[in-house]
Amino acid sequence: PLPVPSLKLGLLLALPVPLPVPPNLFVPQVPHPLLVLRTMPKASGCPGIPQFMSIGYLDGIPFTRYNSERGRVEPLTGWIKDGVDQEYWDRNTQIGVHNQQLAARSLDTLRDRYNQSGGLHTFLQVAGCDLLSDGSVHGSRRDGYDGRDFIYFDLESKRFVAADSAAEVTRRRWEHGNVAEDYTYYLGHVCPEWLQKYVRYGQKELDRKEPPDVHVSGKEEYGMLTFSCHAYGFYPKTIAVNWMKGDEIRDQETEWGGVVPNSDGTFHTWARIEARPEEREQYRCRVEHPGMLEPGIFAWEPKSGVNLTVVVALSVIAAIIIVAALIGFIVWRHQSGNSRGREGARIHLALLWESRATDAGLTVFPQGRTVLDTAWQLVSIGGGSSSGSLLCRSRERSWVNPGV
Repeated sequence: PLPVPSLKLGLLLALPVPLPVPPNLFVPQVPHPLLVLRTMPKASGCPGIPQFMSIGYLDGIPFTRYNSERGRVEPLTGWIKDGVDQEYWDRNTQIGVHNQQLAARSLDTLRDRYNQSGGLHTFLQVAGCDLLSDGSVHGSRRDGYDGRDFIYFDLESKRFVAADSAAEVTRRRWEHGNVAEDYTYYLGHVCPEWLQKYVRYGQKELDRKEPPDVHVSGKEEYGMLTFSCHAYGFYPKTIAVNWMKGDEIRDQETEWGGVVPNSDGTFHTWARIEARPEEREQYRCRVEHPGMLEPGIFAWEPKSGVNLTVVVALSVIAAIIIVAALIGFIVWRHQSGNSRGREGARIHLALLWESRATDAGLTVFPQGRTVLDTAWQLVSIGGGSSSGSLLCRSRERSWVNPGV
């Protein structure tokens, strides 16, 4: 991904949980943000799980990838593959190998500092820059450990903020050195320079406009009607989705989902609102996007009777679940001799999903992603070759940062 100098990398600030805000076309758009994420899943004994991964994002879309199994930086889009020469891939592969070595040592440091010997530990690093329309640059490095904030560096303030006493050790050591100067140079010069190059390479792809496919649904429960407005398959990610009652936009009553990337380079999002059943005719979903000639107004159209397609689909899903349950039971019986290890895998998987449910939103990254959400996406994108190692992925994923 982005060429990164060999320096000690920053970690994540403990931020208060912000209230959800709607995507809004009227907020000045940040053109083409560049983001780099690094992770080191420590999953010994799990085939297909890389020991280190690094992924570059432009406009929220992954375009380069390095992982320790493949051992090289690889293109994820056609425009980066065609835009750079072999020297670029060789140089960034060397950087990836070097960062992998530093990451392994940093993981040991953090586990010792927190008096940990094993178990489920996660560490995610996010580094990125935005080149604004007025020529100014915004950049930051953020890292979280075990789903919580650790330390954060902001380019504008040029200072580190530690989230706890363990991170305070790192902050004091870095502030006595020249780490802030290294960060400032990287985020203020190296990152924006490569951001401009990447935008030139992918200009045609990045300037395309794909309008959203909008679907409105409703569900009545406990005497209230919940409307959901989903927008699918749009690009760029700038979009405004608002619920209206009559001619009035009801942002205070609306819940928004993040603008999330799809595997095909587009995005999806949603907005939800509750209403009284007798007022259902008054609610409309308003969607505005650069790919639309004008804002669209969409209403819920409840279908009468039973939809045969839905019935068939539910029947197929039920059959799949039954078959999967039978297969799972057979595998469980077959592996009954290793019950202790299997129990550990099940427990860690449950803990992971519990963490995702309870911690979502604690640490908000650019593009509205959380630490654990982004980590989960990284594992799926990062090149693991075996979809059957889900338990191994969930059991020991550790995100490592060099030089802590």
